[in-house]
Formats: sequence, structure tokens, C-alpha cells
Amino acid sequence: MSITINNLTAGYDRHPVVHHLSGSFADASLTAVAGPNGGGKSTLLKALVGFVPLMTGRIDFGGIKSDDIAYLPQQFEIDRTFPISVIDVVLLGNWSRTGAYKPMGKLHKKEALDALAEVDMAAFASRPVVSLSTGQWQRVLFARIIVQRARLILLDEPFAAIDGHTTLELMQQLKQWGRNGVTIICVMHDLNLVRSHFPQSLLLSRELIAWGSTADVLSEENLEAALERRGSWQESLERCEINGEERSA
Repeated sequence: MSITINNLTAGYDRHPVVHHLSGSFADASLTAVAGPNGGGKSTLLKALVGFVPLMTGRIDFGGIKSDDIAYLPQQFEIDRTFPISVIDVVLLGNWSRTGAYKPMGKLHKKEALDALAEVDMAAFASRPVVSLSTGQWQRVLFARIIVQRARLILLDEPFAAIDGHTTLELMQQLKQWGRNGVTIICVMHDLNLVRSHFPQSLLLSRELIAWGSTADVLSEENLEAALERRGSWQESLERCEINGEERSA
């Protein structure tokens, strides 16, 4: 079943960032969320996973439960200084099924090692995560998602600061998830990568600009409209800030 969004508005501290968004993600679809900086892309993902409350509207997940959702934030949001090994990170993908206190058995460890092998990281299983490069760390996080066996995967800039070879290999993993019936929603900045690999796109600039096939959505006209809309929102925000300062002065 599809994931349907109806009149969604979401933001922070009563300040909306995504405004009145409606549409749907088809089952087992691969969709890129694109748009200018500050356009609400990451906020949309956080609203879907429940980290940002909805101000208006609703989301119908079509039977997908919270335990069926895997969310990968941007790398700068993850603290890698905690002393934990690669395989222990991957084993955390079992959390929704085992809970906090159930021990991990041999089968869990085998699944984790198999997942690491799938992303070419099995040789790093015992290493501390702090020793990994950015690309290696992202491979490990993808392995954790493999173990999680989610029905909906939300990825926020998963290829940022990663070399081209790693990007293409992880992109193949995304496509494999799609072939396995998983719905994938991925915030992207690289429009060339979107055009090459994502059949569906959502172009967001605080409000919906376009949603559908990537070839239609990422037209020059739509991209110009997204930038223009972002500029209008920024000017409005700046005026509000100036007026607020004048009132408080």
C-alpha cells in the first residue's frame, strides 16, 4: 500500500518549515526528495519518522508500523566517539525485535556478518567505529539497515562526502531494497545522481513544487520555481525577524 500525506505542515517551535504538503509514495518506490537548502527536505523525513510533530494534516502509512521504519540521518548528526565496534553497530539493527535486554545469539551475529559482507565491510567487524572513514562508516550504517529488515527506509543525504565508487555501490543496495519490496525515500542534493538512479522525485521548497516522475519533476522550469519560492520564503522570514526586533526594541 502507498504512504499518503494529506495537508502536512511541520516545523520547529511553532515555525512551519514544510507547508500543506499532500501526495503519496507508491509501495516499493524509490523517491528522491530534492530542493534548495532550507526547503524542508530533512524536516519532511523527520516528520515521517515522528521526530518532528505535525502542525496540520496526517500521514497514512498504509499498515507500516513504527518498528518497520529505518531512518538514517545526516552523518554530522551521529556521534561516533562512543566506544563501540562495527559489528555491535550492525547488531543494533535487531533492536526492534529483541528489545534492550535480550542477548544476541549466534544467528544474530551471523546475520550481522552477512550484512557487513554485503557492503564489503566484513573485514572491519571488530574495529571501533571511530577508526572508519566517512564512506566506510556509511557502509556500516547500510549494513545495520539490512539487518533491520524495514519496510520503509528514510535516508537523509546518504551520499554526502562519499567517494564515487562507494556511492555507486550503496546505490545498488538501494535498488536491491526496492526490488525486495521496500519503499525508499531519500533526501538528495546531487541532481545528476537523482536523474540517473531515482525513478520518482519530490521537489520541495517549503511548499510542494512538483511530485512524480523524475524526468518531469526536475525540469528547468520547476527548478527555477523552487529557487524563486525559497527566495520568497527567505524574504518573508527576514521581514518577520526585523519586525520582531522593532517590536521588542
